[in-house]
Amino acid sequence: MSGHNPVQSAPLKNPFYISTAIHYANDLPHIGHIYENVVADVIARHRRRMGDDVFFLTGTDEHGQKIERSAEKAGVTPIELADRVVEYHHQLWKSLEITHDDFIRTTEDRHRVGVNEIVARIRANNPDDIYSGEHTGWYCQNEEAFFPESQVVDGRCENGHPVEKTTERNYFFRLSKYAEPLLEHYRRNPRFVQPATRMNEVTSFIESGLRDLSISRTAVNWGIPFPGDPSHIVYVWLDALTNYISALGFGSAEQDRFHKFWPASIHLIGKDIVRFHAVYWPAFLLSAGLPLPGTILCHGWWMRDNLKMSKSVGNVVRPDEILERFGADALRYYLLREMVFGQDSNYSDEAFLQHFNSGLANDLGNTLSRAIKMSDTYFEGKTPPIRCMVNDLRDACERFVSDYLKEMELFAFQRALDAVWKLLDAINAYIVTREPWRRFKQDGADDALARIIWDILEALRIVWVMMAPFMPGSSAEALRRLGAPQSIDEKAFRWGQLPTRSPVIATDPIFPRIDIAAYLQSDPKLKGAPLNEEKKDAESAATSGPPLETTQAISPDANRIKIDQFFEIDLRVAEVLAAKKVEKSKKLLELRLSLGDSERTVVAGIASKYQPEELVGRKVVIVANLQPAKLMGVESNGMVLAASIDGEPSLLAVDQSVPAGTKVK
Repeated sequence: MSGHNPVQSAPLKNPFYISTAIHYANDLPHIGHIYENVVADVIARHRRRMGDDVFFLTGTDEHGQKIERSAEKAGVTPIELADRVVEYHHQLWKSLEITHDDFIRTTEDRHRVGVNEIVARIRANNPDDIYSGEHTGWYCQNEEAFFPESQVVDGRCENGHPVEKTTERNYFFRLSKYAEPLLEHYRRNPRFVQPATRMNEVTSFIESGLRDLSISRTAVNWGIPFPGDPSHIVYVWLDALTNYISALGFGSAEQDRFHKFWPASIHLIGKDIVRFHAVYWPAFLLSAGLPLPGTILCHGWWMRDNLKMSKSVGNVVRPDEILERFGADALRYYLLREMVFGQDSNYSDEAFLQHFNSGLANDLGNTLSRAIKMSDTYFEGKTPPIRCMVNDLRDACERFVSDYLKEMELFAFQRALDAVWKLLDAINAYIVTREPWRRFKQDGADDALARIIWDILEALRIVWVMMAPFMPGSSAEALRRLGAPQSIDEKAFRWGQLPTRSPVIATDPIFPRIDIAAYLQSDPKLKGAPLNEEKKDAESAATSGPPLETTQAISPDANRIKIDQFFEIDLRVAEVLAAKKVEKSKKLLELRLSLGDSERTVVAGIASKYQPEELVGRKVVIVANLQPAKLMGVESNGMVLAASIDGEPSLLAVDQSVPAGTKVK
């Protein structure tokens, strides 16, 4: 491996602390909450395999007026409401394979100890920072925050939620004192808040003038009594934010974890609460004489119909049906593939299903099945007996692994996945160029073929190593099928780890394709059940008469046509995404084709000449505007052009550089 190691070793067991924002315990999590925990889990899994000692915290915020009123409306006590929601959190995070090390509830005794301790530290270090005074302001129950008059329009806060005018005598924190210290910290640490747009936002907020902050309430009963004055309740944001250190044992007799992991490496939050985390929280810490966290990492909102998902709007997407029908990994993949981190993104069922079919079933799944099938057929169900350490695929792996690791460090998850897909493209191009099926026919399972197949399998092993933080269950299964080690550390990125003569498992596709139209048109109550394709085919066969076979090749003695008739024919270049034999037919192959901006199924009578695995990735020419026809129960939407030589089809050759969808004239 000399000169061929793109992986830079991280310091062994370097402490790395990542936390999500704790979620209100008055409602069940939706896609937006799930995204945050999945992102945190991807980061945590990646850092663990790179050698860091990771502590990953999540939890629930269970105090405040919002919880109090929601519980009253539901006819239960606040703790009963919180218990219900927390149980759902635990079940959901388990289903999504979230690997958090701790789950903090702000109703726990250890949290109360931490809150009391931070107030005591502030009073000890800066006695004037907490004082009593009267406060009148616009309070938003939904945001658990006061808003200035300038941010209230028509009785609503800047985020559109109703506000109410309240006057209370509260304890205040001298936030105004920390404007310059915070700005100085931002200047010294320009990546303290990411992305840069959020840093600009909090900088502008401070520069516009900080007002002292109310840190207690008397109109709320549900919360932690304010230290020294139990007639007040600790303001929910001072309470909630302290979870990041109370979970580490701050203020208790056992603070080893606090000393090891604080300051946090990353607080992962939604962009709507950046002010609390990047202004209030560091000000509290500065006042208490405690170190500030490393990075406040802000993600965007998941939208539906261009509106932020929220219970009040009624556009939330619950995960239960998606998880039941498609599994955790498909949802995890979609969330990280669809959203550019830090920006907003619209959720749609159609986009989810298209990502499933295109990215998972076609690209990842089909390439895996194709490679394993070849190794199973050519080398008696095992990986080849010979490794190959110098080849084009190794060079591609090292290049794209290097890109992937850089993007993971920048939290650019979509670009990291792009690097994986570039490697997949290189693997498929390697297969098309080397034509292992042709070599096997000519020379059998010789050493040259062994090296080619081993290269393909080894590159796929690295693909699935890169996918492991995103899709942990599927990655483990793919590595098992490849006969590869399932334990993953930083060495797993290096070329040469796939064993020789290790059993491979050629079985059903890891991601079966979904009939999108049938799924979207089905009764929502039935969406969780697998689609009954066999029944549909049987009904179609019963109404369409006996099946026909055809080579779909153009007859050489066809009648002459006029030029304008020819121009009515829409000839297009198409790329074969997947291919399989049509049941009960010796001639027909079912091809899944890409025309660049769309996909379609075409049935072609070329099985006597071509094996399904040798067609994947190949460019062909099709008649794209042919009326659909049903062949052996499969609807064909087009015709693949082929010459006929003594009854044997020969596909028209197209340069691989020609984009799919290009018109043929």
